[in-house]
Amino acid sequence: MSRFVVFVVLLVLGGIGWGGCGSDATPAAEKATKSRATKQISQESNQSATENTGGLSEFELKHGIGPIKKKLTLGKIDSKLVGKGKKIFELKCSACHELDSRRVGPPLRDVLGHRTPEFVMNMMLNPDEMIKRHPEVKKLLAEYLTVMTFQNLSVEDARAVLEYLRWAHQQGKK
Repeated sequence: MSRFVVFVVLLVLGGIGWGGCGSDATPAAEKATKSRATKQISQESNQSATENTGGLSEFELKHGIGPIKKKLTLGKIDSKLVGKGKKIFELKCSACHELDSRRVGPPLRDVLGHRTPEFVMNMMLNPDEMIKRHPEVKKLLAEYLTVMTFQNLSVEDARAVLEYLRWAHQQGKK
């Protein structure tokens, strides 16, 4: 019988302990629980935002991924640089791009109307990484179904092509 008595006592004590686990939590405990839940939601939201942007910084989202890491200061169009850029464009770009119509790649006369100069240069200088990581370039790939090949341009060459595209964009506005 003594085992039976011990069992009943333990059962009663357990019931009392169990009854204390209701929703009568103290305000401090409730705040701590809400705070943990809010932190978790915030972390999940931040993680989701990072996943949607591919982990890119705001600068990279707007200006592309590559060696151009600062906003360019562009002055008046340099006609000498335009000439050099036109030659490079004809040699390296025109197999896939035209100024005014779709070819293998998109037309480029108005590219500076919707992309920053830094983005355009980073695309010329770092197409592989841009294709892999940049959401806007991924959309272009889905539309044109052809990857832009690395053209082994120097920063100076890309700057010359950019100047040619600036000139072409300005000519198209007239």
